[in-house]
Amino acid sequence: MEELLARVRACRVCEEHLPLGPRPVLRASSTARVLIVGQAPGTRVHETGIPWNDPSGDRLRHWLGIDREAFYDASRIAIIPVGLCYPGKGVRGDMPPRPECAPLWMPDLLVLMPNLTLTVLAGGHAQAWHLGARRKRTMADTVAAWQDYLPRHFPLPHPSPRNILWFRRHPWFEAEVVPALRREFRAALSIGN
Repeated sequence: MEELLARVRACRVCEEHLPLGPRPVLRASSTARVLIVGQAPGTRVHETGIPWNDPSGDRLRHWLGIDREAFYDASRIAIIPVGLCYPGKGVRGDMPPRPECAPLWMPDLLVLMPNLTLTVLAGGHAQAWHLGARRKRTMADTVAAWQDYLPRHFPLPHPSPRNILWFRRHPWFEAEVVPALRREFRAALSIGN
């Protein structure tokens, strides 16, 4: 795993397309029980090299019911976005993850994490990569059908502050899905303890 992580962190495949240059941000270990997949680092995460080190991460940790210290314990929780580097600004927020990234690195990383029992999919890009054609017609439909993807996957909306309108339009998410997420997340971490 350490050898692969060193190769991933040295990756320069799409360097010419990255406005801030390459800086792959991820955490993984062969003992991880849970994998958290987002879309790609934002500028703050790019600067610090710490995944989910922003308001989106604060909201995600709240949903999971976990503090920062436990969240960043790579021996239990792997964090691998679909795109490992900041992709740049788009018209409505950040650009999508670079298409080269997940096919290049995700399969090899997943093989080296045999203890994963739950993969949390935060946002449409994570769901597209991991669920593919199993996704529903809309993000809301996919998240509402979270039970269809258990025990392996748990789809979520992206926790970005930009999605505040989505959260307001779907109050069932906080009321019904977040408590279920916390139960599944705790159960996944406690297996084998």
